[in-house]
Amino acid sequence: MLPSSLLAGALLLAATVPAAAAGSDLDRYRWKSRVLVIAAAADDPRAAAQARIAEAAGAGMRERDLVVVRAIGEGREAAALRRRLGLPATGFRAVLVGKDGGAKLTAAEPIPAETLFSTIDAMPMRREEAAGRRN
Repeated sequence: MLPSSLLAGALLLAATVPAAAAGSDLDRYRWKSRVLVIAAAADDPRAAAQARIAEAAGAGMRERDLVVVRAIGEGREAAALRRRLGLPATGFRAVLVGKDGGAKLTAAEPIPAETLFSTIDAMPMRREEAAGRRN
């Protein structure tokens, strides 16, 4: 059996897009997906907590076209993503980026799924998407 810290790390990796792919270009998601960026030190428990929230809310995230991108540690890609979003060089931040590429919500603590979903569901584009799925 895996220790809980390894399991949390495995879940984090399973629910994310590699920072190298995302750090240089969030534009690849523009107009296709919303992005939850998790920025933190490699050992920050808040990053693991945010990943657990995302994993547990998988169905809601898929319904809302929400993907997770990590900016973990101090590597070049993580630093580039932090700069792009105007985040501090250190510390935990979770950022919800809309399909238009703009930051919609930034938090210094993990964002509950309910908050992510209510923020997304209030967006005009999401309301149009939801109406289209009902028709």
